[in-house]
Amino acid sequence: MTDQNELIDMDFASGIAAFEAKNFTHAMRLLLPFAEKGDADAQHRVAIMYQNGLGVVTNEQQASRWMRASAEAGNPVAQHGLGFMYLEGECLAQDVPEAIEWFKKAADQGLVGSLTTMAMLYEEGRGVEKDTEEAQRLYKLAGF
Repeated sequence: MTDQNELIDMDFASGIAAFEAKNFTHAMRLLLPFAEKGDADAQHRVAIMYQNGLGVVTNEQQASRWMRASAEAGNPVAQHGLGFMYLEGECLAQDVPEAIEWFKKAADQGLVGSLTTMAMLYEEGRGVEKDTEEAQRLYKLAGF
């Protein structure tokens, strides 16, 4: 006999598999309940689907809501995604200082994409004081 937790785990795994297989309608149906219960990975994937209209109608408000929830739960990939939403003014009003705060959170967890993004911002002096030494330090941390 299968217990309830095993069924839940199977639903989550099936949702992730559907997402990876690009069966987004099925992925949304399976992952949204996990997102609503606070699972940061599910929240991030739900945000991506809403942001890009994958299996659902594009909804910037829902995309930013779920990306923020996942980012606030500590998901570095979602922190990076939220940073880009703020940096580019996509789904949210453009706010470079806010973007930098989210990139820093992800970079502090070692996310290479955020380390390189922060390095580029320092290199360009975008939203931060131009600092080529800091840019080089961050590129080196990212493995470049």
